[in-house]
Order: sequence, then C-alpha cells, then structure tokens
Amino acid sequence: MILIWVALASAIGVPIALAAGSEQLAWRGPVYILAGFAGIIALGLVLVQPLLAGLYLPGLSAYRSRRVHFWIGIALALTIVIHVAGLWITSPPDMIDALTYTSPTPFSPFGVTAMWAIFAVALLALFRRRWGLRLRTWRMIHIPLAIVIVAGTVAHCLLIEGTMETVSKAVLCALVLAATIKVMVDLWRKRTLRGESP
Repeated sequence: MILIWVALASAIGVPIALAAGSEQLAWRGPVYILAGFAGIIALGLVLVQPLLAGLYLPGLSAYRSRRVHFWIGIALALTIVIHVAGLWITSPPDMIDALTYTSPTPFSPFGVTAMWAIFAVALLALFRRRWGLRLRTWRMIHIPLAIVIVAGTVAHCLLIEGTMETVSKAVLCALVLAATIKVMVDLWRKRTLRGESP
C-alpha cells in the first residue's frame, strides 16, 4: 500500500524537482516561473484523477475517493487559472493568439482545448445537483470531456520544450495515458457486467 503512494509521489515529484533545477529558469521572471510550475502541477493532478475515479489508491474508501476526486478537480481548474493568468501577465499577445486558436506554436491549441474541457467539468461538478443532472447524464458528459482533457494535456506537454526534463515528462505523460485507459476499460467492463449499455 505504501509503495503505491510512494510511486505516485515520485511520478509527480521527480519531474517537478528536475524542472526546478532547469537552467532555463535563470532567464525567466518569477511570474512566468509560477505559471510554468502551475502547469506542471496540473499535469500531476491529471494523473491523480483517474486513479481516484478507478478506486486504485489504497486506504481510501469509495466515498472518500469520490470526494477527493471532486476537490482535486477544483484544484486542477485553479492551477490552470494560475497557469494562464501568469502567461497572460508575461505576454498578453501570445495568450490572445492561443485563446483564439491563432498561435503558430503547435502545442497551444491542445492546451487551450484541454483548459476549456477542465473548466466545463469543474462547472458541471459544482452545479450538478442544482441542475439536476442524473448520474448517467453526468457520466455521458464527464467521460468524453475527461478524454479531451487527458489527450489535450499530454499533447500540450509533450510538444513544449521548456523547463521540464524530457524523460521524466514523457514518463509522467505515459502514466497519465495508462491510468486513463485502464480506468476507462475497467468502468466499461463493470457496466457491461451490470448489463448497462456502453
């Protein structure tokens, strides 16, 4: 049980630690650095979410996993706000290009699309009960958006050549994809066994 938590902490902590030692930080201002590390932390949170959804983290009941999943989702949205706000402060024209899908950088559209999907999920999660969304409807919306979030985030991160060390970044992205695929397959199997339509 402890090994799983140690592995998770290492998967997220090692890339952050290596990024903190990047030589590129010497030419960056504090706001840009804050924005960059908010993005790295967001990638780590994206790994945690499918692990919670699939109940793969030991020591957490199903109820607690769902509650932590909710709050991690809110934290993820907040880190993205910090990430985007910091980049906006340092370079408004670049952010306008990114948000309007006119940026020449290949990683921008993936990140922006993932961002809107994250905001959509967070908004729906906050107002799900008030809007009367049934569990089935919630899943029909949440799962496709989660796929967009994961695919967009991973593509965004892999295409950026920044402060993150290449190998640790690739490993973390691979873990995000693997965790997401596993939970999707497991949920599909459970629904199939219960006789629900896919």
